Amino acid sequence: MPGKSVVILISGSGSNLQAIIDASKTDASINIVGVLSNRADAYGLQRATDAQIPTAVIDHTLYSDRLSFDQAMMAQIDAWNPDLVVLAGFMRILTSEFVSHYEGRLINIHPSLLPKFKGTQTHARALEAGESEHGCTVHYVTEELDAGAPIIQAATPIVAADTVESLIDKVHKLEHQIYPLAVSWICSERLKSRDDGIALDDELLGPSGFRFIG
Repeated sequence: MPGKSVVILISGSGSNLQAIIDASKTDASINIVGVLSNRADAYGLQRATDAQIPTAVIDHTLYSDRLSFDQAMMAQIDAWNPDLVVLAGFMRILTSEFVSHYEGRLINIHPSLLPKFKGTQTHARALEAGESEHGCTVHYVTEELDAGAPIIQAATPIVAADTVESLIDKVHKLEHQIYPLAVSWICSERLKSRDDGIALDDELLGPSGFRFIG
C-alpha cells in the first residue's frame, strides 16, 4: 500500500531531496509523487529522474508577478494531489495565497536554530553574534517568515576554528539527517498538529520542536 503522497520543491542541487529519496527507499510511508523546480538546470531534477520520480519545471521568469507564478505552481502541485509539500532549497518567496492553500501540509528547513536568525546569511550572523552553537530547524510554513511551528531541530557546536564555509558543511549534514526524519514522522502519522501544539507519538513537543542529537 503506497504511503503519503509527497511533492518536493527545489531550485538547485537537491541534496535534501536526495536525502528524502534515500529515506523513501526503506520507508514505505513516504511516496514522492513529484519534484518541481523553478529552474530547468537544477541538478535535483536529475536526481528525481534517476529515482523515476515525475518532474516539472515552472520558470518564474515567464510570469509577470509572484501570484501568477504561484498559481501555475499550485495547478501542477495539485495535479499530483499531495498530502505533504516539502520546500527543499526552493529559492522563491511564496505568496500568502500559496501558503494558505497548503496550510498544515507545507514544511521547510531553515539553517538556524529558530527563532534565532530568521531570514538569510544565518551562518555569518551566528558567528558574528558569538553563538556557542548553530544548526537547523524543520518547521511548518506560515505567512510570517520562518515563524511556523518547529518540528525538529539539530545543533552543532561552534568552535574557534569555524568559518562560514565550515558551518555550512556541518549544518548541511544535520539537514540531511533531520529532514527525512520529519517527513517520515508526518507521513507515518506519528507527528500530528493539535489544538494545543505539535505532538510526536502523542507527546506534545516544546516550543523548539524535537531536539535531535546526531
